[in-house]
Amino acid sequence: MTTADSVQSLIDQLHEQAEMDVPDEATPDVGIVMGSDSDLATMAGGKGKRPGAYAALADELGFEEQTDYTDAPEARFTFETFVVSAHRTPELMYAYAETAEDRGLDVIIAGAGGKSADLPNMTASIAYPLPVIGVPVQEKSVDSVIGMPQGAPITAVDAGKSFNAALTAAQILSRQHEEIRERLVDYHDGLQEGVGDVSRDLHELGTPGFKAEYWDR
Repeated sequence: MTTADSVQSLIDQLHEQAEMDVPDEATPDVGIVMGSDSDLATMAGGKGKRPGAYAALADELGFEEQTDYTDAPEARFTFETFVVSAHRTPELMYAYAETAEDRGLDVIIAGAGGKSADLPNMTASIAYPLPVIGVPVQEKSVDSVIGMPQGAPITAVDAGKSFNAALTAAQILSRQHEEIRERLVDYHDGLQEGVGDVSRDLHELGTPGFKAEYWDR
């Protein structure tokens, strides 16, 4: 079986980038991979969907998406996004995971759906010891994603919660980067403030008044 030209060109590109001498601050910090572009609604979020990894990194934590490996955006912290199918393009999956550390990535978020959601755990096995956070795109994908044997670790979130996967990736990075730690603390403080405001309004307005103010308008 021959590898499709489009896939082979990506494989070659990944290996070429792995051999480049690019400073860490100019390479993506986080890699986001998914088994199909149909997973993008879960991995990025969008209309009718809960916020995803893209929203957590770009909107909440100030990361920028890096679309050109040799031309990093101005932001210090960046992420990249690829479609990498474990079943349809295994050579590409292997190349991505195998070169990830040499390309400067510090953590990978891998999402896949279906009952055979093998991309996260296969990526974790190949990229080891680089940390990989698995995202089961659907409930039926959970067992496949988390079902790693002893000695083959993966961190995973609940079905569809790629937003939490991105926060976990940022937590890993925050051990080396105080700036990311501060952004995470600010985000969490905002969540606490929001709960406090809602609690006070519910108490002071009473249930009917709160419903009229927040639910019925």
